[in-house]
Amino acid sequence: MTTSSPVDGAAAVDTVDVLIIGAGISGVGAARYLTTEHPAKSFAIVEARDVAGGTWDLFRYPGIRSDSDLYTFGYEFKPWRDKQSIADAPHILDYLHETIDENGLTDLIRYRHKVIAAAWSSADARWLVDIDRTDTGERVQISARWIFCGSGYYDYDDGFSPDFAGRERFTGQIVHPQHWPEDLDYAGKRVVVIGSGATAVTLLPAMADDAEHITMLQRTPTYIIPLPREDALANTLKKVLGDERGYALTRQKNVAQQRLIFELCQRFPKAARRVIRRINESQLPDGFDVDKHFNPPYNPWDQRLCVVPDADLFRTIRKGKASIVTDRIDTFTENGILLESGEELEADIIVTATGLNIKVIGGIDLSVDGRPVALPDTVVYRGMMLSGVPNFALAIGYTNASWTLKIGLLCEYFCKLLGYMDAHGHDSVWAVADPDLPTRPLLDFGAGYVQRALDTLPKQGPQAPWVMSMSYYADRRLLRGDVADDNLRFAKATDRAGVAAGV
Repeated sequence: MTTSSPVDGAAAVDTVDVLIIGAGISGVGAARYLTTEHPAKSFAIVEARDVAGGTWDLFRYPGIRSDSDLYTFGYEFKPWRDKQSIADAPHILDYLHETIDENGLTDLIRYRHKVIAAAWSSADARWLVDIDRTDTGERVQISARWIFCGSGYYDYDDGFSPDFAGRERFTGQIVHPQHWPEDLDYAGKRVVVIGSGATAVTLLPAMADDAEHITMLQRTPTYIIPLPREDALANTLKKVLGDERGYALTRQKNVAQQRLIFELCQRFPKAARRVIRRINESQLPDGFDVDKHFNPPYNPWDQRLCVVPDADLFRTIRKGKASIVTDRIDTFTENGILLESGEELEADIIVTATGLNIKVIGGIDLSVDGRPVALPDTVVYRGMMLSGVPNFALAIGYTNASWTLKIGLLCEYFCKLLGYMDAHGHDSVWAVADPDLPTRPLLDFGAGYVQRALDTLPKQGPQAPWVMSMSYYADRRLLRGDVADDNLRFAKATDRAGVAAGV
């Protein structure tokens, strides 16, 4: 529910307690927590696109799926009932839309509403948010006590594509996975996929049966491990104990398993590398050059591991339907790609699975009392608030585990913070970082998309509550602990009235 009020004689401005930005996995999750924990509060969800789903609807390339199990990528409050553990996008979208329907969120989502700017007024203890209606072209405003930014950290408009020499000479079709044409016909075509990350290893087995041949061209290998698409133990637990208890136990098991694998890789990188190599070797044809194509120069989990369900990538390679080339690009040619080694890869279609761009908080222009907020000058508090920015929460999940694990904890803390403020009569809160606090970039991760964006990111500190933790167990202790600490400042309307009156 929202209300409207005139501002400066202009058109009425909608007023809400909480404005949620983004109708993807984070925004929908936040909305459900609000309806449960604070049913009396008004809120709206604004979504720039014309449908909910975020990443899972935006990307339409063949085979798109999760690379995390859905028992941890799903919400804690809603069991994952499908047999697939590593699920494809349609199943994830069904799950997300069920969540929207079951919690009465459908009418609270405003589609084609793109947030441009948000200005905080300490005098009013409110945000005034500028929004472009992409369907009508008009500019509208919403006044909100809180903003919960669930837009993730990717640029939804454009992916990353390097400037390849000779690109204009290529006579075939060049496609970026973020803008996959619905009518792309690759049947009987020669396809080269540039990249070695999750998108590339998904595309190869998904396209191989229809393409004449598909080649993954990588500059640097990635760690790739096979996992079963279906979790037999999880399906048994659900059958015996029921969906809710079976889901909860599987979730705990998988959280522990994810953390254990990460810790072992970090503590014993040489042993982890050997284990992964043995697994790869057992899945590949005899004589395959494992060290050239599957042996990254960095340690396991310095970058994200890629998961292939039921070893589909390896099966495709064994069948001869796909191949991997590890080399550098010299130039595009009329017929394909000339490599630095002198080999030319002929192609009818080139897919540039070269990564994504980071755009924290969706590129929204923030200001506080007329002063622009420079994200690199802020420090993230408890992984969800920006120092010096009142009543603003952002949702960023894990890079070494399922994204949603952290989102759930952030939403719980957010709701507790709202309850604390109501109980004490506060209407605004902000985090204050020590000016001498040592800092480093928000995401301490070796992936290219992170490295390209380091100078645009907020900072993190050396320890809690200023560190951007990537441990579910550490975050659970922090975010389920005390709501307030010495790093938070609260204000009441009566305090501001006193100041205005000179008291």
